[in-house]
Amino acid sequence: MKLKLGVITDGISRNFAHALKVAREFDLDYAELQFVWDKEIGDHDRIELAKIKSLLQDYGMKVPCISRHIFTGGTLTMTTKTTDTVYLQQLDSLRRCIAVAKELGSPYVRIFSGRKEMILFGRNGAEKWNVANGAWAALRPLIEPAIRIAEAEQMVVVVETGNGTMCNSSWTARKLVDEINSDHFKILWDPANNCYAHERMYPDGYDLVKGKYLAHIQLKDVFVDTPKATLEVREFGKGQLADQWAPLAQALRADNYEGVVSFESVYHPGNDNFEDGFRQSMGAFKSHFG
Repeated sequence: MKLKLGVITDGISRNFAHALKVAREFDLDYAELQFVWDKEIGDHDRIELAKIKSLLQDYGMKVPCISRHIFTGGTLTMTTKTTDTVYLQQLDSLRRCIAVAKELGSPYVRIFSGRKEMILFGRNGAEKWNVANGAWAALRPLIEPAIRIAEAEQMVVVVETGNGTMCNSSWTARKLVDEINSDHFKILWDPANNCYAHERMYPDGYDLVKGKYLAHIQLKDVFVDTPKATLEVREFGKGQLADQWAPLAQALRADNYEGVVSFESVYHPGNDNFEDGFRQSMGAFKSHFG
């Protein structure tokens, strides 16, 4: 089975035409949109959106996910209320991104799950002394309105397993999806982010998200040092996930994964040039997933 491969375009360049050209050099068919030119996706006017659509057609690329940073960091916390201005602004961003997704033919729009509280669950004393009591219970009522919007618009929203967010592992993302229980809510799996939660990508994380939960995948390679609060992005195939790429690729093919595997180009070789990092990583990425 041939996997569908793409890239988050601004990881190559915010010059959209250039990013698409470089992606095509490596036979990538899917352009995941996050930042295009000087704007985050969802902020472009009609003329700019028409230009984005035209360039996608020119390069023969499709959009697998509209990946704005909705519900990140301080925009969603356990003290956030659904009447707060910043919260309502995030819902407005979601509506705009859904409109963009429909215009560009993307099946998914990404959200995050707000700022992470370190310990969400506990027992034998931890529930009293260590758990951020109320944090997890506060999350679902804040995410559900976004899913109701998606249901009304016949769009699927995907929650990313993100560093610093409440769903920073496959386990927590699956728990949230199960609790909300909607066909319009699935997982955007970024297993490198889960390394900071000490969750092994394969088979542990994959076994939790595969099947009905898994809509879209972002891949990068990293090295995590949690005691030192340090994250190092590494050339693909040279991080702590290196030994797991081959079995993951085999499993995706065996399980007939129909979504896109999107390369997240956030590595540079010490020169602040992310296109260089992209080019250095493509050989290993394509060898496993191409």
